[in-house]
Amino acid sequence: MSDLLKKPFGTHGKVHEITPHSAGWRYVGFSLYHLRAGERAAELTGDREVILVMVEGKAEISGGGQNWGVLGARMSVFEKTPPHCLYLPNDTDWVAVAETDCVIALCTAPGKGGHAARRIGPEGIMLTERGKGVNTRYINNIAMENEDYCDSLLVTEVFTPPGHWSSYPSHRHDEDDYPRITYLEETYYHRLNPASGFGVQRVYTDDGLLDETMAVKDGDVVCVPRGHHPCGAPHGFEMYYLNVMAGPLRKWRFVAAPEVEWIMERDA
Repeated sequence: MSDLLKKPFGTHGKVHEITPHSAGWRYVGFSLYHLRAGERAAELTGDREVILVMVEGKAEISGGGQNWGVLGARMSVFEKTPPHCLYLPNDTDWVAVAETDCVIALCTAPGKGGHAARRIGPEGIMLTERGKGVNTRYINNIAMENEDYCDSLLVTEVFTPPGHWSSYPSHRHDEDDYPRITYLEETYYHRLNPASGFGVQRVYTDDGLLDETMAVKDGDVVCVPRGHHPCGAPHGFEMYYLNVMAGPLRKWRFVAAPEVEWIMERDA
């Protein structure tokens, strides 16, 4: 199995924990909790900022010295309704108590104390279409560059219809050369509908030194340290993924793979 493909290490409680140390990079962290109604999760943010994303279900959340009430609405991520999220800066703590069975994602990156705790969504998040033909997919932007909510984090949700491609045309963001390109590490948390299905993700560099093609299943995480990283959803299976990106500059600038640059130019 590829080192880039991370399987859940359980079905209950914390089921993913990817840190910069475990991933062999510097910025992005990702964790995931599966809680049953009445159960509790709590952590300190330390030197990291955090966006908690209520992927599914509801939980009462306190953090940063405030009680934010019950966050969450959708019981299935494939309802595609806007997510309920919470941003917490570094040097704070949080507690979540599940109101229903729930899935909570923790997106983390270096915090600089530049932003206050705040709710993100569901207000202000609108499902938007991107791409053309079988490259069409649907986006819930949680905290991308236009949303000045964070010091480092860039976070978004993507829904890819059956038989479609996503994160395509293939592109990379692995050099610190703004404004041409920015260095951003990235994780993909994948879900499939039906859950018995699979998707495909390739991570590759132009020189071929990294070239991994992975069958991703419901609940898997893929780490993208560098290179291009397209995804495909087979006919009959809808794909969701939650993207977390971070690097030295909170800007998303990318370069297309040479073999697909003409497609990006044509469809611009």
